[in-house]
Amino acid sequence: MSNQTVAIVGAGVMGCATALDLARHGYEVLLKDISSDALHRAKHVIKQEYRAAGMIRNEYLSVDLNTIYERIFIQDDYANFERADVIVENVSEDLEKKTAVYAELAEVCSSKALFALNTSCISITKLASHLPDPSRVIGVHFMNPVPLKEMVEVIRGYHTSKETEDEMVAFLRTVGKKPVVIDDLPGFVSNRLSHLFMNEAAYLVQDGIATAKQVDQIMKQGFHHKMGPLETADLIGLDTVVHSLEVLYDSYQDPKYRCCPLLKKMVDAGLWGRKSGRGFYDYSDGGYV
Repeated sequence: MSNQTVAIVGAGVMGCATALDLARHGYEVLLKDISSDALHRAKHVIKQEYRAAGMIRNEYLSVDLNTIYERIFIQDDYANFERADVIVENVSEDLEKKTAVYAELAEVCSSKALFALNTSCISITKLASHLPDPSRVIGVHFMNPVPLKEMVEVIRGYHTSKETEDEMVAFLRTVGKKPVVIDDLPGFVSNRLSHLFMNEAAYLVQDGIATAKQVDQIMKQGFHHKMGPLETADLIGLDTVVHSLEVLYDSYQDPKYRCCPLLKKMVDAGLWGRKSGRGFYDYSDGGYV
């Protein structure tokens, strides 16, 4: 890569965590959002992610947080985006919002830039059709938490070139990631499987078969998953899980993706998981709901 600059659109938890990980590996990062609240919280979120990663992997702290901050430029506009080699799009899972951002990016970004779309369920081919050169577009699905998860799901759209694929794989390896390149259909591999797990786990709780803690305990102790499906749903955000299930259902028209009513009820009640302080678990005191 020429000037080692990466631009990230969307300063939510995933955007901030990705910015942290890239900056830790020496990249200059332009972190852009239109929400003043998100921009105000960004440094705090980055600090939280940094400390959390350091508690599990002490070597993560080998790069000082202030050094990382110096490499991240938090902004509400597209200043210097023309210098970016890679554009990472982290806009919420809303096709209209994403395509509106793509129209803006097309006006300011270099024609040589790689577009890495970090979507959870929407087809990369569909999204790429809204950008000027679909051959320079590829899906890059970082796992949460980004600093600790080495595997990255990389999705080839219909028009993604081999050159783009090779460049993206090489870039991800410079930040210690292990890319797995797959083809494109909505949900890809990780979310077609994980959302079935989370949805069925919610049905088990709804049907009174087991508590959320028991469901997660069985999956962790019986199948050696690091997190249970309902802990994962709380981490992602139940609102995001419900929306992704709706995208999968609309895409495949398959009843297996029909969203559990309990999930919808919890979202309506504002129980979104960690982001709201309560979901299947209560995060105000670390206990279970």
